[in-house]
Amino acid sequence: MPQHRVTAPTLTPGEKLKGPASYFPSIEKKYGQPIQHWLDLVADQLDSKKHMEVVEWLKTEYGIGHGHANAIVAYVKAALAK
Repeated sequence: MPQHRVTAPTLTPGEKLKGPASYFPSIEKKYGQPIQHWLDLVADQLDSKKHMEVVEWLKTEYGIGHGHANAIVAYVKAALAK
């Protein structure tokens, strides 16, 4: 199994995602990739870029909407800060 610097949240039955992660199901549906794909990309980008630079990168490179891009970056930043 590959190592991830930030792992996607796992849900127990009946649990709802909160905060930025609440966007994850719609991100997966709209952009056709598992959320782990986006988390891995963003974790790598945050090594050298600031929050809004990564948001703009996701919007420009992948056509991700601002709210979705911001949610992914915020989730990764919070996980890396732990």
